[in-house]
Amino acid sequence: MRVRRGKVRTSLLMVIAALGVGVLCSSNVARFQLAAKPGTGAPQLVSIQQLPFDGEMCAWPSTAPADPVLMASLEQDPTTNLFAAMRQQGRGGGAYTPDPSTIEVGRQPTRMIRDEYPTYSYVAVDTKFDEVVLQDNNLWAIRVFRRTANTPPDAPFTKPERVIQGLKTDVQFNNGIYIDPDDGEISSVESDTGDKVVVFTHDALGDIEPARVLKTPHRGYALAVDEGKKELFVSVQYPPRVMVYRKGASGNEAPLRVIEGEKTGLSDVHGIAIDVNRKLIFVANWGAISNYLVAGTGRFELPSITVYPLDANGDVKPLRVIQGEKTQLNWPHAISLDPGTGDLYVANDIGNSILVFHQTDQGDKAPARIIKGARTGLSNPTGVFVDTKNKEVWVANFGNSTATCYPINANGDAAPIRAIRSAPAGYQGLKFGKVEAVAYDSKRDQLLVPN
Repeated sequence: MRVRRGKVRTSLLMVIAALGVGVLCSSNVARFQLAAKPGTGAPQLVSIQQLPFDGEMCAWPSTAPADPVLMASLEQDPTTNLFAAMRQQGRGGGAYTPDPSTIEVGRQPTRMIRDEYPTYSYVAVDTKFDEVVLQDNNLWAIRVFRRTANTPPDAPFTKPERVIQGLKTDVQFNNGIYIDPDDGEISSVESDTGDKVVVFTHDALGDIEPARVLKTPHRGYALAVDEGKKELFVSVQYPPRVMVYRKGASGNEAPLRVIEGEKTGLSDVHGIAIDVNRKLIFVANWGAISNYLVAGTGRFELPSITVYPLDANGDVKPLRVIQGEKTQLNWPHAISLDPGTGDLYVANDIGNSILVFHQTDQGDKAPARIIKGARTGLSNPTGVFVDTKNKEVWVANFGNSTATCYPINANGDAAPIRAIRSAPAGYQGLKFGKVEAVAYDSKRDQLLVPN
């Protein structure tokens, strides 16, 4: 039985359902074994065996049980106390095996629901090498295509030029990406498990170790770079903040400055873009707000785009805010800037659209342009990139394993001029993203999967 933070790997759901407990993170990986408790028929823990695994793994907290018989067995019998055994294991106590007659819980599942195709969460264009780089959030890969690649409707899919993927890469739940305009170096940030930015050389291929790794706060989402000052901007979902590092930073190097605090208006931060000409930072916020140190402080506000000075530091008030019903913002993910016009392109996930604002917009302002409609091929767009060299806009579609390309001035129900498709035509993905639970609706005979 192997689990990552909030991710069910085999049969852990059975144990979670029986115990009524959640999952917390630690460095341990364990195989749990259960057997019937003599005289009761109830299952009891009889073995915890440590397993080798790279990365952070999970342990158990004691919370209210759903099965009092099983919990009583585990809590009261000193030979089967799960929590004591886990604490012993956490101290390096070794395997706990009082009874050799065991049942292996980690058996193969009867069936599996999974998406076998890439789920594209982010996109960037390498204008020097004429390539499109896509973040595959489902299969944990970075896929590189020719910029001019196009998948005809009758073709199975587009073949990438190369793929960075495997255990050595340490690519996990990858969202934000940045391509160095000079040497094609690829930087990738993780949105959940890894708490780091991994950096690869332009020609990286296969299961290869990163050229360098920068440790960042948990739930990093997007990247931007000020090439003039050689500063790396990392957006962090929660607690909401923007970290600014030296561009070549690695290891546990501290940030140069941090934008964070009540005055900032940051909330569930996602996309980030910078305008070096006008000295501005743009940040996309989902609107979920809370102080995790103070119970009852949670609330929901409308999504927003907040704007700050490029050298902002600390708890600073935004220069202006784009927010309101007219904006049509609905789960704004990536944002990308046209430095020539100052136009800001927003990947509007639930709105199934690309919203274009002027960089001077503020308040409850309607977008200047909206790319949306049946002909666009958009499906839960989460990544957007403005390629000013080729006058194109690229979009990563989380919902159908595609990346679609439009003229830079596209508006309305515009068909893409090209599309990279990595699944059969018409495919609709499962849209799994950091699955953390599952429930069964017996009335409708449906599985409910929150992401």
